[in-house]
Parts: sequence; structure tokens; C-alpha cells
Amino acid sequence: MVFRPSSSLLLAATIAGSTLIFPRHADASAHASAAASTPASTRLQATGSSEAVEQPATTARQTPSKPAAKKSAKTSAKKSAKKSSQQKAKPSGGALGPTAGNQHLAFKNVGSDLDSLWPVKTAPALPGSIFPAKRVLAYYGNPLSKRMGILGEFETNDMLAKLMDDAAEWTRLDPAHPVQPALHLIAMVANPTPGPSGKYRTRMDSALIEKVYGWAKSKNALLFVDLQVGQSTLQEELPWIEKFLMRPDVHLGIDPEFSMKTSGAIPGRKVGTYDAADINYAIRFLGKLVEKHKLPPKILVVHRFTPKGVTNARKITLDPKVQVVMHMDGFGAPAVKRDTYYRDIKREPVQFTGWKQFTKAKNDNPRTSREAILRLWPTPLYIQVQ
Repeated sequence: MVFRPSSSLLLAATIAGSTLIFPRHADASAHASAAASTPASTRLQATGSSEAVEQPATTARQTPSKPAAKKSAKTSAKKSAKKSSQQKAKPSGGALGPTAGNQHLAFKNVGSDLDSLWPVKTAPALPGSIFPAKRVLAYYGNPLSKRMGILGEFETNDMLAKLMDDAAEWTRLDPAHPVQPALHLIAMVANPTPGPSGKYRTRMDSALIEKVYGWAKSKNALLFVDLQVGQSTLQEELPWIEKFLMRPDVHLGIDPEFSMKTSGAIPGRKVGTYDAADINYAIRFLGKLVEKHKLPPKILVVHRFTPKGVTNARKITLDPKVQVVMHMDGFGAPAVKRDTYYRDIKREPVQFTGWKQFTKAKNDNPRTSREAILRLWPTPLYIQVQ
């Protein structure tokens, strides 16, 4: 699918005097860079409507060309029969695109050479690690907005009840990985205006973060604090959130889409990026906290839905004290999302993987079933619901 954005690119609201961008915006130019056989999934367009245009799938199979010269019907029939026999004998490989069905290369054992790269060989998990023993199910958003995700869409008790019911269903389907529930709070929101800091970002008040942390504690859930740094940097912003990351049940999410330091663009008008160097900085920062405060290993979630969203992924340096999740953060029909998962996650192994589920039909139509997500290889151990 190709998504055409409207001419107006920013959807914003005023919260505490600041104009905030409602995730998710997707720049069409980012998707145009994807391989023709791998249509990129996108995020929610910021304003207006987006028009989905079905494109013919590119497959490895080509229609046999017609013979260059005329031949007898008998000879042609023999050759056709032989060719047909050879085609039937050849095992079918996997494919990409909407016609791939159960042979999609994002699935396991359909002929992808990438299957052997997973699971990534790393040091044994340290005591207190969440992965690979458990799966995290995280409800994402901000309580100041009903439009930023499920965390703020419903009344608190209803939202928490949905989370626990959802977690129970995932555990039922995959009892080998019991679910650890979580809330994933956008603790820093990108702005379309510079704001007082000049950094195109707004830090949420500590009281708000404490409130959501209390919600998580009430259900023995984890809290993720997510940073959309705008034109700031992780080096500048991580010390601000350190007082929460010092807690054993608080983890970190970083969003390349709204990291604009490379381009200097206004958040929401272009898709941002992180390099391996940025991610390595976050890993080192978290690793030092774990060591200094004798904490269980931290989780670092890195959102990704375009090839350039994370550059030099092979140079990401792992640390047993930090478990890294590369999270497929796009929206679209199931095949579109599987294409993105294959291209941006499976094809560039880091450590663990994640999958985004949207609750609105305008984003995921239809939604990918839990059963289909569990068929992916590598199987996502972090599931985010927005």
C-alpha cells in the first residue's frame, strides 16, 4: 500500500500551554525509499485523510516468456510438460506483499535465509531479566490526550482492566512466555513549535509521570518512559528522566521518528532518525544505572518503521545489563506490517523484537491477529498497543 499524506502535516493540541504533536505522522518520502517488493507500513497521518492505493505485489516468480521462433505443436507440448513438471517439483519459497499469505517471509520456516540469524546469540540473561522468559504487553499513550493512544483513551480503571484481560489472552495463547503487563507513557512529546526550550519538545510534569507510575504499580506492571526529543538529544534529555529510570520497574523507550538533530527539521514534517551511536549512548547510560544502583537489567525499546529510522544497526553494541527491543512501529494491513517487520526488524538483527498493534480500524484494517503475530520469526516478545 502507498499512503498519500494530506497537505497539512501536523495534528496538534495545546496542553499546559504547549502545542504537542499527536503521534503518528509518516512522511511519504520515507516510504518511497523502500524496496518495491517491500511496501513500508506507516503511522497515523497527522491531519486530514490518507488515501490508500493498492499496488501490484512484486514477486520472485516471472511469467515464462513466449518462444522466440515458431515450433511444432508436439515439440512445444513436450517442453511445456517438462517445464511444468520441474516447476511442480521445485519447493515453493517465501514471498512478500499482500499475496504472500502463509508463505510470507516474516514467518518461520517458509524459506527465508534470515531465519538462521535468530535468536541472536548473546550472553546469557542476567538474574532479573524480563526477556526471553516473559513477553511484555504495553499500553501506550499519554493520559492528557485521548488521541495519542489507549493509555489516555479510556477511563483509568477501564484501561487497566483491558490491559489485564489482554495480557491473560496472550498468556493463554503462548503459555511458554507469560505476559508482564506494562504502561508505556510518552513522557516527552515532540512539538511543531520551538517552545521555551527552543528544542521542539515538551517534558511532562513529574506529577503526571508519578501518577501513571502509580497506575502501573497497582497492577504489578512495568512503566516505560518514552522520549520524543525533537531537536534536542538523548545526551541532554536522559539525565532529566534518570530519577525515574533509577527505579527497578521503570524502563526506556526512544523514538527516532521525532529525533531531528540530524536534519534540523520541525518534528512531524519529516521522519527523524537515530544512529547506532545514539542507541549505544542510551545503552551505556542505562547500563551505568543498573551497575550503580544494583538494579535488574533495563529494557530499551527503539521504535522503527523505516529503513533510515535507525542507521548502522550492525554497530549497536549490546550489554547484558540492557535488553534491546527493535520495535516494528508501523500501521497498515497485516501483509504491509509483515513487510515492514521483515525489512526493518528481521533483516537487521539486534537482540529482541517488538510489534505495534493499533486499536483503530483506520490504522490497522484489519488488525493482525495474535495468532499471526505468534507465527512471526523472530517472535516478538514486546507487544505495544496504541
